[in-house]
Amino acid sequence: MTTADDVRRVALALPRTEERIVRDRVTFRVGRIVYVAISPDETSMGFAFPKEERAALVAAEPERFHMPRPSDERYNWVRVWLAAIDEAETRELVEEAWRMVAPKRLAAAHLGERPPASGSR
Repeated sequence: MTTADDVRRVALALPRTEERIVRDRVTFRVGRIVYVAISPDETSMGFAFPKEERAALVAAEPERFHMPRPSDERYNWVRVWLAAIDEAETRELVEEAWRMVAPKRLAAAHLGERPPASGSR
């Protein structure tokens, strides 16, 4: 089982991440873009995820993943029950969400990958 503190530990280890409280939710962002948000009751986590893939993820594991609030469905976003994931899954979900919003060179350098060709951000 993952806790909000576990999510915080992973997120704050990622470069340029800032923690903010927005509408009673703990959020983690790079610049102005939020990539993880924890529900006020700390039972679920919303995270950046490709819109075109989320329906398949939710359909495959509905006991773990669920769609975002209707007002957030226009964003690249999905949610997971924190009690349904372990430490390794937490790290994977948070890092992949961060990768979606972090500058490509920063993400590549942090994750030990070859940097993108010049002209990328």
